[in-house]
Amino acid sequence: MIPELLIARHFWNNAFKNKALFILLVFIVFLLSYAAYTGWTSFVDQNEITSGFQNQARQDWLDNPDKHPHRMAHYGHFAFRPKAPLSIFDFGMESFFGNTIFLEAHKQNAVNFSQAGFSTSMLRFGEISIAQILQILLPLLIFFLGFGSIASERENGTLKIILTQGISWKQLLIGKSLGMIQVTMALYLPVMLATILLWSMLQNGSISLDQILRLLLVSLAYFIYLAIFCVIAILISAASKTSKSALVSLIGLWLALTIVLPRASQALGTYIYPAPSKITFQTGIENDILKEGDSHNPNDPHYKNIKDSLLLAHRADSVQQLPFNYSGFIMAEGEKISARIYDQHFEKLLEVYQDQNSFSKTMAFFNPFMAIKNLSMTLSGTDYNAYIDFQRQAEAYRYAMAQKMNELQIKYISNKKPGPSDKPYIIDQKHWQEVPEFQYRPTGISAVLKTEVITFLAFIFWITALICIIQLMSKKLNVN
Repeated sequence: MIPELLIARHFWNNAFKNKALFILLVFIVFLLSYAAYTGWTSFVDQNEITSGFQNQARQDWLDNPDKHPHRMAHYGHFAFRPKAPLSIFDFGMESFFGNTIFLEAHKQNAVNFSQAGFSTSMLRFGEISIAQILQILLPLLIFFLGFGSIASERENGTLKIILTQGISWKQLLIGKSLGMIQVTMALYLPVMLATILLWSMLQNGSISLDQILRLLLVSLAYFIYLAIFCVIAILISAASKTSKSALVSLIGLWLALTIVLPRASQALGTYIYPAPSKITFQTGIENDILKEGDSHNPNDPHYKNIKDSLLLAHRADSVQQLPFNYSGFIMAEGEKISARIYDQHFEKLLEVYQDQNSFSKTMAFFNPFMAIKNLSMTLSGTDYNAYIDFQRQAEAYRYAMAQKMNELQIKYISNKKPGPSDKPYIIDQKHWQEVPEFQYRPTGISAVLKTEVITFLAFIFWITALICIIQLMSKKLNVN
């Protein structure tokens, strides 16, 4: 038998003789079961709620009586963001992002009704998801199992006997790493099988290729991530003189990688690339809109020039003589200007957040935890980009809705103001059907992968680095 496989089998047999391992496994399985249950219930409950309210909002829109189109534009609509199927696996940032936007004319509202907003301060300590257990607790279990893999053999003299029997350091390191990976897979594979089962049950028999690719990539990414920690545990154990020093080193490394460095990198990224406050952002938009012109002010220079141009083009003496509704035309122009200015400010804000996120992703070259965290959220559809994509789709829908109402006003509402005894100008409610229902469309896998190029490169870097370290240490290590 190949020496590496023989060493791996020996590691496997010894690992399951440890009674403490079963206690830890029972604890982790309990947490995994709880995480799967909360992920399932959260997905089902929230999607039922958002679907129900989205249908209700649509019905309320259609049930509006005959009225003026501009009143309908201010009546507004709602856009709801459903949870992605893989959110049962990785909650990501969803609890801190809202899932509802109120859409109305002349105004871009923020996303509201985040889960964190309705929760107690305990949510600040984090939620327990399947992904978090695999990211944080399973590496700790790996370090606990691997700290004495070689260090304890050096202490009791077994290492010298192994090496004198013709086993090289390289074979020993590879064999121990393979054994550690085997033990880890004994827990990881059932977890992923359970995730696949839950995920498939939520698809209602309609599984897209996009979702299948996401699941496969998530499974592969976590396998690589856990394998990296397995190799790290073996290497540190091989470099340590005693098993005690190996355990201390590994626990310190675990704390640094999973607790300290992620928060430090986020804080540093925010410091290097500061983002404007919400008030500053909104004030900047309002100031730029006022510079362009106030559509509600008849004496505004910009809109007065438009009025004069229209009167000249149609050879009219007043707006009442125009062949279309002047107020609707002006509202459409104002909507166009305000939407353009909002988009400009919004893109600048996104550039700042993109710089912050890019800095955090670059830290994946120093910390594999950052790599799996970013990639896991992205593939699960629970990351910041998914949230921004929802905002963009909702804003596009809001703008189309407002302009449709302006179009109806231009076409059907008279320029002449109704007299005291006249009925207010209205149009038939059948026109409300001309505004389609809002449908959120998740980003495709190809666009998602483009945002994670740095993360993929970081994984390649870690694999290459560990292979090189194994080669180097196999020449430098000694028995003593």
